[in-house]
Amino acid sequence: MASKFYSLIAKDAKGQDYAFSQLKGKVVLIVNVASKCGFTPQYKDLEQLYKSHKDSGLVILGFPCNQFGSQEPGTQEEIASFCNLNYGVSFPIMEKIEVNGDKASPIYTYLKAEKPGLLGLKRIKWNFEKFLIDSNGKVVERFASTTNPSSIEPKIKSLISQIPASDAPAAAEAESKTEPENKL
Repeated sequence: MASKFYSLIAKDAKGQDYAFSQLKGKVVLIVNVASKCGFTPQYKDLEQLYKSHKDSGLVILGFPCNQFGSQEPGTQEEIASFCNLNYGVSFPIMEKIEVNGDKASPIYTYLKAEKPGLLGLKRIKWNFEKFLIDSNGKVVERFASTTNPSSIEPKIKSLISQIPASDAPAAAEAESKTEPENKL
């Protein structure tokens, strides 16, 4: 059920609640990330996707995880610094979590249940697995670590094109609110 996605709450890198209800009407790509992984250069392509489509309704959330080869040992500050200095990451990097096991984040428990991997696999196999969620909160696709983010772009564009006009990012509306009132 799509609405369950919007009831989820994560912690951002500063430990503050990040309610998924704010993602209504957006296309979301969720990725478990790590700084010392062979797939770490995917940050560059993730950032390019984000820059290209954030104003059209794309949100990317990176969830650092140290469960695979201890490839994300850093503190929140170290992770944020690494992402910024090496890849210019501007999309939200969330609090470090676990994606498998008894201590798995409820977000990943939900994502894995909604979109199991090959042969019904419920666990995350490695860093940089990706989940694509449509603007209605439905988990529509799961991508392996080996899937380059740029190859997902056509699917993202297609989902963005399906965002109802009433939910589309209202840049013009926000701009109009900043215009001074016309007082006679």
